[in-house]
Formats: sequence, C-alpha cells, structure tokens
Amino acid sequence: MQRFTVNIKLPARTLTGALSAPNRGAADWGWQGLIAYGCHSLVLIVDANTAQTLQVLERHKASVVKVKWAKENYHHNIGSPYSLRLASADVTGKIIVWDVATGTARCEIQEHAKPIQDMQWLWNQDASRDLLLAVHPPNYIVLWNADTGTKLWKKSYAENILSFSFDPFDPSHLALLTSEGIVFISDFSPSKAPASSGKKVYISSPHSSPSHKLAAAMGAKKALDKVKILISNEKPSAESVTLNDCLQLSYLPSKRNYMLLLYPREILILDLEVNQTVGVIAIERTGVPFLQVIPCFQRDGLFCLHENGCITLRVRRSNCSITGTPNEEPDPDPVQELIYDLRSQCDAIRVTKTVRPFSMVCCPVNENSAALIVSDGRVMIWELKSSISGRNMRNSSSASPLYSPVSFCGIPVGAFQNKIPDLSLDNMIGQSTVAGEEQLKSSFLQEVHLKFLLTGLLSGLPLPPFAIRMCPPLTTKNIKQYEPILAVGTSNGSVLVFHLTSGLLHKELSIHSCEVKGIEWISLTGFISFATSTPNNLGLVRNELQLVDLPTGRSIAFRGERGNDEPAIEMIKVSHLKQYLAVVFKDKPLEIWDVRTCTLLREMSKNFPTATALEWSPSHNLKSLRKKQLAAREAMARQTVASDTEVSSVESSVISLLQEAESKSELSQNISAREHFVFTGADGQVYHLTVEGNAVKDSARIPPDGSMGSITCIAWKGDILVLGDVDGNLNFWDLKARVSRGIPTHRSWVKKIRFAPGKGNQKLLAMYNDGAEIWDSKEVQLVSSLRSGRNVNFRILDVDWCTSDKVVLASDDGCIRVVDLSMKPSCFRMDEQDLIEPAWCPYLLVPRASLALKAFLLHQPWNEKYSLDIINIDYPENENIKNLLQEQLNSLSNDIKKLLLDPDFTLLQRCLLVARLYGDESELHFWTIAAHYLHSLSQEKPAKPTDTAILQEQLVNPLDICCDILCENYYFQKFQLERVNLQEVKRSTYDHTRKCADQLLLLGQTDRAVQLLLETSSENAHYYCDSLKACLVTTVTSSGPSQSTIKLVATNMIANGKLAEGVQLLCLIDKAADACRYLQTYGEWNRAAWLAKVRLNSEECADVLKRWVDHLCSPQVNQKSKAILVLLSLGCFTKVAEMLHSMRYFDRAALFVEACLKYGTFEVNDDTNKLIHAVYADYARSLKLLGFKQGAILFASKAGETGKELLMELKQPKEEVTQE
Repeated sequence: MQRFTVNIKLPARTLTGALSAPNRGAADWGWQGLIAYGCHSLVLIVDANTAQTLQVLERHKASVVKVKWAKENYHHNIGSPYSLRLASADVTGKIIVWDVATGTARCEIQEHAKPIQDMQWLWNQDASRDLLLAVHPPNYIVLWNADTGTKLWKKSYAENILSFSFDPFDPSHLALLTSEGIVFISDFSPSKAPASSGKKVYISSPHSSPSHKLAAAMGAKKALDKVKILISNEKPSAESVTLNDCLQLSYLPSKRNYMLLLYPREILILDLEVNQTVGVIAIERTGVPFLQVIPCFQRDGLFCLHENGCITLRVRRSNCSITGTPNEEPDPDPVQELIYDLRSQCDAIRVTKTVRPFSMVCCPVNENSAALIVSDGRVMIWELKSSISGRNMRNSSSASPLYSPVSFCGIPVGAFQNKIPDLSLDNMIGQSTVAGEEQLKSSFLQEVHLKFLLTGLLSGLPLPPFAIRMCPPLTTKNIKQYEPILAVGTSNGSVLVFHLTSGLLHKELSIHSCEVKGIEWISLTGFISFATSTPNNLGLVRNELQLVDLPTGRSIAFRGERGNDEPAIEMIKVSHLKQYLAVVFKDKPLEIWDVRTCTLLREMSKNFPTATALEWSPSHNLKSLRKKQLAAREAMARQTVASDTEVSSVESSVISLLQEAESKSELSQNISAREHFVFTGADGQVYHLTVEGNAVKDSARIPPDGSMGSITCIAWKGDILVLGDVDGNLNFWDLKARVSRGIPTHRSWVKKIRFAPGKGNQKLLAMYNDGAEIWDSKEVQLVSSLRSGRNVNFRILDVDWCTSDKVVLASDDGCIRVVDLSMKPSCFRMDEQDLIEPAWCPYLLVPRASLALKAFLLHQPWNEKYSLDIINIDYPENENIKNLLQEQLNSLSNDIKKLLLDPDFTLLQRCLLVARLYGDESELHFWTIAAHYLHSLSQEKPAKPTDTAILQEQLVNPLDICCDILCENYYFQKFQLERVNLQEVKRSTYDHTRKCADQLLLLGQTDRAVQLLLETSSENAHYYCDSLKACLVTTVTSSGPSQSTIKLVATNMIANGKLAEGVQLLCLIDKAADACRYLQTYGEWNRAAWLAKVRLNSEECADVLKRWVDHLCSPQVNQKSKAILVLLSLGCFTKVAEMLHSMRYFDRAALFVEACLKYGTFEVNDDTNKLIHAVYADYARSLKLLGFKQGAILFASKAGETGKELLMELKQPKEEVTQE
C-alpha cells in the first residue's frame, strides 16, 4: 500500500453513498468529457476515462433533480476559454450555476419553490452561450442568463409541462411534452418570449389503441401497420384516453424533422412532416420495459436503458436489403418501416428493492460509451468496441450487416494506416443507407460486430448507519510508513477501509455477520471491531469481537468461544500503548484483555459496578521501564568486556535474570508497562484502576459531581479530563490545578467526546443527537458548531478526528465528509487534489495553458520532430505549468499518442482528433465538413476518364444525413425520396395523402403524384380540384404558351398568399429556381434550400445557397457559423478563410488556410497571398499572447512581409541574451 508520499494535509472531501429518489433524472455527460450526477443534495463530478471522482459540489439544501453541462458549441480563445460550467437544480426550485474547477457557485437562480422539471442550455453557438431554459412547475418556461442570474423572459402554458426538447436542426423550434400531449413551438428566440401558445397535438396512448390487443396474436410485423395514427389535432375521446404514460420525447439529432416518443414497452419514431408514426420498436411480452433512450447524432442509432439496467444499442437497418442471395424469391411484401436492429447489449444488474437503475448518460463527443447510474451509488461505464468479422462468419440473423467506414477522422485511409477503430461511433460503423449492389463488389468493406465492455466502475458507500474510526495519528516516529486510513463499519457486518488522500476504497473486509458497532485501531495496520446481533426475547445477543490484520486481511475471534447469549457489548477501549483492551457490557461487569496475547486478564466480579463511560489515561510508566532496560543492557555489555577479570557472583546472577527478562520481552516485542483507566458507575462515581502485566488494581474513587447527570462519555488528554452527561453538560477537570468547570451546552445527550491528535492540541470534538461541536478545552471556548435542520439537512451518525485540523463526519444521507474545523461542508479546488491516475481534462488548466497545449498538439512536428514532450519546446511559462501540461500529455491513451506521433496523420485528421480530445463541439462540426469537402473537391480536379474509382469512393462515403443541408445533393435527394416513400406507405387520412402528393410534385415524381391525386374519393370536397390537378400534371409537358399561363397563375397565387401552391406549379414547369427565389423572398429560407438541393443543378443550387449565406450573415439573423458550414459544402474555401479571419477565429483560420494549401484548393494570386499572410500574422500574435513563443515564431515566419516586424520582435530578446 506504500504508494504515496506522505501527505499530512488531507484534502476536504466527501465520500458518497446511495442516491435518493429525486436524483433519478439528475445525470449528464458533458462535451467536456466528465459525468455529473446528483446524490442527495450533492453533485458529483466523475472522469469517465479513469472512473475517478474529481469534485463533489455541496451547496444545495435539498435533493438535486437535474444537472446539465454547458454546451461547448462556440469558438474558444483567451476571452472565452475552456471552462467547466454546470447547472444543477433541486427539489425546492433553486438552480445553481457552478464553476466546477474551483467548486464555487457563479450564480443562484430561484423562481418558484417547486422542483425544476427540465432544463437545457441553448445550443445555438452564435447566440450568447450563457442562456439556460428551465421548466418551473407547473406550467412556466423561463429563460435565464446563467452568468448573471437575470431572468430574460417567462411564459406560461395551459397544461403542466413535463419536459422539452430543442430541435437540433433549427434553434427556433422547441417541443414541450405536457400532461396531455405535445406542444410545438416554432417561434422560440432568446430575445423575447414566444408570442403564440404553440401548436398542440394530442397523443392517443398506444396501450389504449386496439392494435395492442391484436399484437399478441399477429406478431410485431403486422402490429406495426396497425399503429397508424398516434397524433391527432383533436382531443381524443374520453374512453380512449389513459393517462399520458409517455416517458420521454426527443428530436432525433441524426436526421431532420423526426421525433422519438418513449413508452415503457415501445419507442415510436414520428415523421413530423406528416405527424405520423413511421417506425415502432416494440418489446415482446416477456421483454424488459424501457426506462430511457438517448438518440445518437453521428449515426441513426439509439442507446436504450431497460428496467434491469441493461443498455442496448439499436442501429437503423438500411433500406436496400442485401441479405438474400440473388436466386431467392424477393419478399413479396416488404414492410416499409424504419427498423432499428439490436446491435449490442450489455449485462444487466441485479435489481432489488433498493438497487435500481436510475439513469443512463452517453458520451456526446464520441457516442461510443454509456454510463449507467445505479440507485446504490454505483456508476458503471460501458464502452462500445468493434471487431471485424470475416465474410464467412455471417450469422443468419435478419439484420443487415454493419460495415466499418472507409474514412477515419474525416478522410479515407488505406488498410495499413494507423487508426483507432473505436474512436467514435461514426468511425466504427459506416453509413448503412447507401449499401447497394456496387458496394458488395468492392472488397474494401469490412463487416463489423459491436460489443459493450465494462471499462469503469465506481462504487458508493453502503447504506447507513456507519461506525467510523481513523487510524492512529501521524507522529515523528511513524512518518515513514504512515497512511491516512479510515475504517468504516457498516450495517451488513463488513468493514470498509478508505485511503483518505485519494478517497478511494482500499479494502472491503467481510468480518462480521451483523451490524458493526465500533472499531478501535491497535496499530497502523491492525484494528479490533465489534458487532452485536439483534437481541432475543431475554435481551441477550451474540457478540462478535474480531482482531484484524489489514495487510493480510486475516481476522481472529478475539474472545475465542465467548460471545453467545450474553448482554450486548456497549463499547471497547484500547489503552494508549495499545497493550490492553477494556470491553464494557450493558448489564455485566467489564473485562480487561491483553491485546498482544489475546488473553483475558480479569473479568470483574458480579458486585462490581457497571460502567457507563470509560477512558484510558495517557500517562504510563513506559519511560522509566525503558531506562531500567537500558541500564541492564549496559551492565551486560560491561560484563562481556570484563569477562577476563573476576566478576562478583552477585552481579552475574542479577545479569542472568535480566537476560532472561530481556529475551522474554524480545519475544513479546514489548515490556508490560503500567497503565491506568477511569470509568464512571451508574451512580456517577469515578473509579480509577491500574493495569500492570496481568494484575488489575483498584486505586481510587472520586465522589460524583452534583451538577452532572448520568455520565455518558469521558475524554482524557494531558492534564485535562472531560466528562459529558445525558443532559448535555460538559465538565472540564484540570488535574494539575485541581479545578473543575461545568459548561451546559443545552444540546441534550453527549454521545461521544474526543480530543484532537497532536502534541499540545487541546481541541475537543463532541457529538450530540442533533449534531456536533468543537471546543477548545484550554480556553473552554466553543470553536464551531453544526446542527441538523439548522445549517445542514442531514443527521450526524458518528464523528472522529482525521488530522489535528480536520474532522470526519458520517451522516444519515449515506455520506462521509472530511471537513475542517469550521465544520462547514465545502467544495474543494480540483487542482489541489491528488489523483491516483492522471485524468485527461484540458479544461482544468488555466486558459492560456489549455490553448497552448492545443497549439502544441496541432502543429506537430516541432523542429522536424514529432514528440509529446513539451519540456523541449520554447514555451517560457513557469515550471509548474509546464509540468501540468506534461502530465496532461502523459495521461493520453497509447493509441492516441501513436496517432499524434504518426507522420502520415494529416493536418485535417489531427484537427478533428484534437477537437474530439477537447470536446469542442463547434470545432468538431467545422472540421468534419471541412475535411470531407476539402478531400472530395480536391479529388475531383483531375477529371480523367480513368477516375471511376474516385467517384465510386464518393458514392460510398458521402456525408451522413445528420449534416442535413450540408450533404451532397445526390445523397440528399435519395434520402428525401426514401422519406416520401415511407410517408406514402404510412398515410391513413386524406390530409396525409395530400401532403405526400405535394412532396412528390416538388421532388419531380409526377407519375406517383398523379396516382395519389386520383385516389381522392368522390364524396371529398376536394375531389374535383384534385382530379383537375391530376390532369394538369399529366399534360403539363406540352407547349410554350401553357407554360407562360401556368407561370402567370403561379405568380398570382404567390402574391395572394398561396405560397405553397404557387411553388408547386412553378416546379411543374421546371422553374424551381424561380420557386426558390419566391420562397426566399417570403422568408422560407430552409424550404428554399431544401428545394434547391432536390431540384436544381449544382450551379443554380449554389446561387440559392449563397443568397441564404448572405441572409445568415446579416446582423438580425447572426448565424455566421452555420453560414461558414454552408460555404464549405459549396467549396467556397477562400470566402470561408476570409470569414473566419473577420470573425477573429485566428487559430481556425490559420489551420484551415494551411489545409487548403496542402490540398491546393486556393487559387494563388496576390489577394489570396495577402489574406494568407494576414491570417498567419494574426495567429502568430495570438500565440504570442499565450506565451507560446516557438509557435508564434513559426507562423510569423510564414506570414511574409506582414509578419516581419513581429518576427523581429519575437527574436529580439534572444539576441540580447547571446550578446551578454
């Protein structure tokens, strides 16, 4: 166990245990790479990679119900550094925004006194990043500025709001889950409250629908077709309404306008364009119900948590089924569904009354690991691992195979290049939607299987009550081998041993079969603990007293066969020299034992008074005994020297006796010194006894003090003896001056009093029913006090001293806290902690250091050498910071180090990897799209006929649909057609049919649109209109005059407010470009972009999107970051570099320029050169600000003329030094 240097200063910390019921939903995994979860009124911060608790935030007075990490979706620089911000909300409606690294509260927010139902930080990066939206019960949503705590606006709704979800593709859209249904808000903005009360739709619960009764008989496949409508605008009739048992609603981040509803036995996927269920994941009758689901962003997958604690991953099956061999009959009736196949599942936990899964969180950066938080305080971290399977290993399951992606970190890589297949979900499985015939022919696709692996486990304390005891204190003699160890006895009979420098569990020893009532240490590595069973009808119990050796874990029954059917042990006390043990019983005289030989020295006689309190005296005669021993040794030495001279016979006989005694004492390692103890009888009399060797002598009695009640505890240190009684009086006796002084504390029964360790330290810790106090016994003054219900909301169960200035408290909320003398529970600074394993978290560094570290990783190689030793770099910060940076670098995993040191690992891949390491959301989106288009557009340039392979590669490796408008046009069109097909299969009412027909017309699928239009029944009011429309669509391809008429009609319609109908007509006559222009004029920017992507050729489409970019950049819209992504997808790289530079994103601009130059996508002329130099010079300046000199010189030298002055400035001091 000797792993630590001696750290006498113990950090204040909290060891936590089981969670309380309101903590169920309070968990979040941030982009910062840390997991936060609520435990009673505390918030714990856990590092997912090393499974260590980094911080415990204590300020809430009530149970925490929600925690949310701030988003990292913005550009980071010195002004807006990487920092750990977290919002937590409790049952009383208080929200605290934390600066996690220092453990301080940035602001506190309070609106109503009811538990917060839900809260989220706003994700849109161009808005302020301090905005927090919260649901205050019953029906308010409030937008807060979480930096200042000011309320921006408040809005109430008609029903009770349960939770909400932001649309990940449109910051103005929000859906509220209410007690009756769903409310869609489409005019959400940070600047003012939504004006409308939203569009309300009702959910008829799937359980009340008749499909459920049929499901059992017909099997899932047919049942899915039956769950047609779930969403209606009318309120469902009374008999069909069961209570809304929808557990959760959330938008799918992997594709636009889809929503997921979670019920205990099914997950419904809704297409919001037609408000229709297009996919159902149902659980069979014997399956385990769902608790929670987290949809993925990078691939269309779902992490599901079940009631038995099992986490499953389901991934959407691709539409073109390629499982069948060509000569088989195709399925005559393929079910048109979004089907999510179960791809992987982890082990379940044992669920009992007190142990249930509480919540699951998933890593937002890589989406390849999930953490399960269990009600008993355990956190289990499961990671997905992919393994490549051979072709012949195909299993016969219906699920289509998953393939590993072609690219790694955004760029296609060869078979021999370094890569980490498990880096993130999109690096594990490629897109499934494009798997077609061409793909199977190409051999470079490898099939993968996924499995969950448990990579981290944190366990909490068991349920209270606890008995705690700190090991003997640090002295000058034991400083070499001292370890600050705390023993915790629990109600199930085990003793937990914690190491307090790290707060980690060192050993768990199952020693007893019933509740541990007390522990006493007999050395630094051994203790005696006792436990008593529940009394039988005679009031007798089984007593267990065990002597435990910590290094080996061996335990011995200390009292041998004794212990059955006797009165309960009240307490045990070990003497100061750890020689003797006094065992005090309830209704039976005490016993004195010898600890070293485990023998009973004396059992007091029946008429001996029963002890109510007992304490050993700190004085003993060890020193005088040692002196005698030394004298004997000297005599022996004299005898051996003088053996040639005659020695008187008397002296030699004495020496032989001494030698005998000496050898005996060598055996027992110790001389039996005389020790004293005092105890009080029931009558309040104080008895004083001495123990020497195996004799126990009664020496004095002191009559009771009239002012004291029955004495409950005694403490003795130096010349001061303190007695506590049942009425809360403390009596201080000064034995030297022979004075006593009584202090009434008015705190009822004194449960325990203990002196602090350390020479001359006369502080005294007293524990009462309702808390604890620290007294200074020299001055007889109160130092600090803690009272349950007044300044804390927990009850104290046990107390002890940790060090001379730290106290450890065990409380009934299942926590053990190490606190300082003020006894105020507090958070600590994360940088003051000693972690056993260093954790990668650049957020903990000071802002300059974290940004310098990033630059160091990005601009490898330095001095022509790839290295991760920052010590060799010219970075003139103080040594401490350099060492911290080096520690961070060392804590990276070997796989990642290997990649960073690989010369073939390109700059773009490096940028993506570092964005992932830093959990920087905005960088990740930017570099994903930049890498994709820089790579694919630079490949297109050499257009030779032989380049079919490259085109093939593009077909196989498009941007996934989660990028929405940023995808390649052909892929976007394909996706939209598939979507309409599905809507068409699912339609059930005339409205749906009409919506499908409209979509088909816009997509140019005229034949199918006509079929749908002709389906209108003759009773329908729109029958005539639809029939005529069908005729029009079939004949429209004819002459010019008809076209001009249609165009005229369309423009009139648009002018008179029928925008959608006019746009349809324009699309019929292939005037989609005009249609887009009209849509943009009327503010339908997203619709126009959609239409351009599906109908226009690339030049026309680019025009439409460029107009959209100008609109996004305008000050009233201010979505420049989105505009940049659109420009990237159009290949306007020079414009992107200019915009990044004008937005002062110097680091991103410089890296992007460098990547463009590598790929040759910049046209080289004076203007671009000027831009490149300006970008490099500004970046060099910002590196200089960070104090990262070598980086600044590197970029200043690349900046040509612009960087000359700066370069001179940077090199100046060096020359001066050399001249000296």
